[in-house]
Amino acid sequence: MSPQSSLSDDLTAAQRCLDELTRTVDRLERQVGTGLEIRRVRSDAEHLRESLALLRASSPAAGAASTARPEMVTIPDKPYDHVLWSDVDDEGVGAKDRHAP
Repeated sequence: MSPQSSLSDDLTAAQRCLDELTRTVDRLERQVGTGLEIRRVRSDAEHLRESLALLRASSPAAGAASTARPEMVTIPDKPYDHVLWSDVDDEGVGAKDRHAP
């Protein structure tokens, strides 16, 4: 078994455990009500779920699945055409042909 499949298996096992934890918290909530303590447990379980999702997304197995990199855009060094900026205001100064009130 390769290390990546083992990692994938471990992430899947952790997800199953979190799913079982969520079901157990649901049962506990029906028994004890929606007090502060159960809300904290539910919140902690949701934080674990979010953390596991981040871990899964950053794992090497996920990186191998999506090897597409964003296209790099080259920005030329030459100045922009001044006509593009002919009717805009200079921020904080205003238009060149008008005076401040």
